[in-house]
Amino acid sequence: MLRNDFTLTKRQLGGLLILAGIAGFAAILAIDILDAGREGGIGPAQQIGLGLMVVLALAGLTLLPLGDSPA
Repeated sequence: MLRNDFTLTKRQLGGLLILAGIAGFAAILAIDILDAGREGGIGPAQQIGLGLMVVLALAGLTLLPLGDSPA
């Protein structure tokens, strides 16, 4: 029988949120850079996305000091 005792801790969840925020931020910027032939720069939807990725990473930072208690 398969036994799964893994519990995601608040520190691990914080790390995952930080990684997701940074990766999402980088992906949004990369999309803008790769689509270099288009003029206009970063539009309102991209600005909202960048802001949400920053908020996601900051939420992850707040979970790091909470330690190894279950999430």
